[in-house]
Amino acid sequence: MPGAAREADSDSIDRLRPYVERARAFVGWNLERVSSKRIGPGLPWDYKRRAKELLARASYALDVGTGGGELLAELCDAYRGRAVASEPWAVNAPIAKRALSDLRIEVVRAHSLRLPFQDDAFDLVLDRHEEMDPDEVHRVLAPGGTVYTQQIGRNEWNELRPFFPRMQDFGPLLDRYARGFRRAGMIVARAETRDIRVAYRGLGELVYLLCVSPWTIPDFNPLGRDLAPLRRVEERLTTPDGVALTESRFIIEARKP
Repeated sequence: MPGAAREADSDSIDRLRPYVERARAFVGWNLERVSSKRIGPGLPWDYKRRAKELLARASYALDVGTGGGELLAELCDAYRGRAVASEPWAVNAPIAKRALSDLRIEVVRAHSLRLPFQDDAFDLVLDRHEEMDPDEVHRVLAPGGTVYTQQIGRNEWNELRPFFPRMQDFGPLLDRYARGFRRAGMIVARAETRDIRVAYRGLGELVYLLCVSPWTIPDFNPLGRDLAPLRRVEERLTTPDGVALTESRFIIEARKP
């Protein structure tokens, strides 16, 4: 039996290794190559559509944590105002600069919790899946300005917690951010959370995502100590659609009076 177990481990390692190696080369923040399928209803909002609506009436916008600039380039394709993007990761900042240069969008490498911009500078602050400080956002927004953010909710991939007890729990971020904006003096127009079901084509897709988001499971080692729990995940969570998990998202839209 031990020999059979070792052979099974070896087969799993060979199967997962290409996803781990691909994750090591990951830059930017484009996950379109990940094969997933939504099961059931989707989100009741469309982040891109609402961001474009807000951009249409903003003269100066900031995108916090722009990644490789892929999304902002799409959002600003027809934008006629000024825009600037911040990105804390040194590897991503030059990628974003290249992606946004044709749109004349400046990219500033900066920590997302300490924004290097003047008070009351922006009509709009956008943030998709990057940490933020409500007080800092309030500071850089001009009176009448809006912040619009989509973030990962608390129930993200909760099915993995029994297999990985050290999985991070970032707490009730929706409540924390909404309280922070209100405490700073802003009016929260919308704060909503929703969980949806998604199936990933196979275990390799999930391993890839866990590798490119190392904060999810600290010291994640899919080819070492985490191989056995990953195999149990595959055994217990695989459905006819793939490895089925909960994706959790929330949005907040708030305005500075």
